[in-house]
Amino acid sequence: MKYFNAKENSTKLVCLLCSHYCSLNKGQSGVCGVNRNTGDEIVCEVYGYVSAINIDPIEKKPLYHFLPQTKSLSFGTVGCNFKCPFCQNWGISQSKEIKKDRYISPQEMALLAYQNGCASISYTYNEPTIFYPYAKDCAIEAKKYGIKNVFVTNGFESSEVIDDMVGIIDAANVDLKSFDKEYYKKVLFGDLDIIKENLKRFVKNGIWVEVTTLIIPTKNDSTSELTEIASFIANELGVNVPWHISAFHPDYKELSINATPKDTLLKAYKIGKSVGLKYIYMGNIGDEANTSCPNCGKILLQRRGFATTINNISDNGRCPHCDNVIDGVWK
Repeated sequence: MKYFNAKENSTKLVCLLCSHYCSLNKGQSGVCGVNRNTGDEIVCEVYGYVSAINIDPIEKKPLYHFLPQTKSLSFGTVGCNFKCPFCQNWGISQSKEIKKDRYISPQEMALLAYQNGCASISYTYNEPTIFYPYAKDCAIEAKKYGIKNVFVTNGFESSEVIDDMVGIIDAANVDLKSFDKEYYKKVLFGDLDIIKENLKRFVKNGIWVEVTTLIIPTKNDSTSELTEIASFIANELGVNVPWHISAFHPDYKELSINATPKDTLLKAYKIGKSVGLKYIYMGNIGDEANTSCPNCGKILLQRRGFATTINNISDNGRCPHCDNVIDGVWK
């Protein structure tokens, strides 16, 4: 895809990477701080320049229904198109300082994943849509080794990028941070309606989706808001889409808010079950987060922390006890 458009009757260029659709004069960078109009094009200045890289269990993304018990080469750059005051990776996401001491080509990145026995590459830590040109090239190279690709994202991609992902990006964990339009707009610098449409677009495009909601006391933990979030997932995305409900811990600019009590996660869990969601996982509290067959109730995947210790799902993605289909990508 082309990553920018010329603005009619103007010298400005419009960035097509995310739904801010920044209109940029020559020399100007977008909201993310890392995509800049050079005059002839918009250049992704973090292309090849990684701020963090690790080999993680896929469960850390978190993805629980996608290649369990495998490793994922995970990396990010700097910059973000959101301004979340609770960001745990704010040191890189809110930075615009690009360290160019080492360049990693897409070919090198894919080879690194292959050499380390990784089943996937995860574009994560900061918002990957702002470095999509680099992520896409890495993903294409990864496919040559049979390696899959994962986006861990705030869901504010442009529609053009989500459509371009087909056949390239295999799975996405998408944050649904709130169901309050004003909170998304004024605090996070996003748009709830766009996030909702993008989530539906991910699912429609055949990309495996799991949704994460970080539950923050006094911000998004009311019964009504949690019900709205869970109902949207069930009714618009599907009851088989996993919902990760994670506990907040004070960080960045939200140091005065207490950590999320376990009782709040249990409330959200019960709400999710009441609207028909089949797979709900509580995170950041150290408990087991097992996958049970929604038909017979048998535990199929047993997890503690980021480790899946038991995997009883058959090779064809079914429960071995009752032959029920368990939605996900299992091999």
